[in-house]
Amino acid sequence: MTRFARLLAVALSCGCGAAAAHSFGTVYNLPVPFWMYAYGAAGALLVSFVVVGYFVNVKAADVGVRTYPLGASRGLFEALTGARSRAIARGVSVFFLVLTIVTGLFGARNAFTNFNMTFFWIIFVLGFTYLTALIGDVWSAVNPWLVLCEWIERVKPDAFRARRPYPPWLGYYPALALYMAFIWCELFGGTQPRSLSFVLLAYTAINFAGAALVGKEAWFRHGEFLGVFLRIIAMIAPLEKRDGRIVLRQPFMGLVRHDAREFSELLFILFMLSSTAFDGIRETLPWVQIFWRDIYPLLAPLGSGMKQPYLFLVNFYYYWQWLSLVLSPFFYLAIYLFFIWLTRIITGSTLTVRALALKFAYSLVPIAFVYNVTHYYTLIVSQGFTIVRLVSDPFGFGWNLFGTSDWLRTPVILDAGTVWHTQVWLILFGHIVSVYLAHIVALRVFPTSRRAILSQLPMLVLMVVFTTLGLWILSLPIASGAVIQPPPAS
Repeated sequence: MTRFARLLAVALSCGCGAAAAHSFGTVYNLPVPFWMYAYGAAGALLVSFVVVGYFVNVKAADVGVRTYPLGASRGLFEALTGARSRAIARGVSVFFLVLTIVTGLFGARNAFTNFNMTFFWIIFVLGFTYLTALIGDVWSAVNPWLVLCEWIERVKPDAFRARRPYPPWLGYYPALALYMAFIWCELFGGTQPRSLSFVLLAYTAINFAGAALVGKEAWFRHGEFLGVFLRIIAMIAPLEKRDGRIVLRQPFMGLVRHDAREFSELLFILFMLSSTAFDGIRETLPWVQIFWRDIYPLLAPLGSGMKQPYLFLVNFYYYWQWLSLVLSPFFYLAIYLFFIWLTRIITGSTLTVRALALKFAYSLVPIAFVYNVTHYYTLIVSQGFTIVRLVSDPFGFGWNLFGTSDWLRTPVILDAGTVWHTQVWLILFGHIVSVYLAHIVALRVFPTSRRAILSQLPMLVLMVVFTTLGLWILSLPIASGAVIQPPPAS
């Protein structure tokens, strides 16, 4: 959760529930012991595995991935996606990017009254992600940085012509690196209105430079991380644009129509999962104690002879946190590859571990998505509506442009027990969907249904591990602060 989100939630007294408890230091007592939730979730996954294995065969899987025309609604959707609507949407996208930057540079320094913080972190980063999961890949059409590139090309046609071809070995690593930098800014950057504007200006410059170097198409396919992220999320949506038409499909089925083609793509998906899990655990008491109890004593000799060694050594706490964030997808990768290796051994597959890992990569996306929703949906409910007031006074100057500056001032307070149980059900739902998708992939990869079911035994254990880990993180109390005092010298 962003530092701004925590401050905003405290100011409005809206934070509650397990997710909010992680942010504000409140210990939330579970309605029943944690082990009951863990056993119940594991049992539900086992039952879902048996049901899927018994009822879902190749024919059923093929039916699941079919698409259906929208019939009477077709004209409406085609009108919404027509040339005029597309042009308006693209213009609106650029307008909001510019407004976000300008309000941060010239508006109030107060994060609670400046439009850019709430709009970017709450409405765009969270709200637009969830909207994409409902309606599909809108971002590829309205991406403001891509739109700006195309507008520039009208004046200078060769501005974003590739100066050198995009190296195939580079894959999605530029997007992954930018994604990591973005999460670092979110968790550790302490962004305020002005600094957020500078970040967006820097990201604009990076996109222009990347598009000018390797070409607009290649860069926005592999390098612009928001495009990669939202393109993956869009595969969840029940709507898809195919052959110039909008078609309806079963939710999440877009994920089984694609294999990850690059190892970097697998790492990107794993970072979608690990970054949210890291955000949930990074300030919990057990995690903080790992450094001060186990790592700090090893570093203590570095501060010997200093008047205030703690002030020097405390920096290593932050370095350790940053390194843990960067290494988090590799931790998940090691776990994932181990279970994929078990799958290969059990089935006697001739495919390599790498090939199998890429084929099952997209089955992890539902887990990553529900982790995101679980940790952050309370912000949409409690903080998102403040945008209604901020649009009337985007700079925080006391304006009332649309007469809404006094609207919705009463905060939405969520019941802690309701939040926790919603989180449990969301996590369980995401893992059950992943079990289902992995089984569909297995039916295509392995020659017989028996081998497909055998292949999913390690994957079932993996899902149980991920489910238990997710619930455990949600149940943890946080430390009294991000940094605690070191143990007393012996």
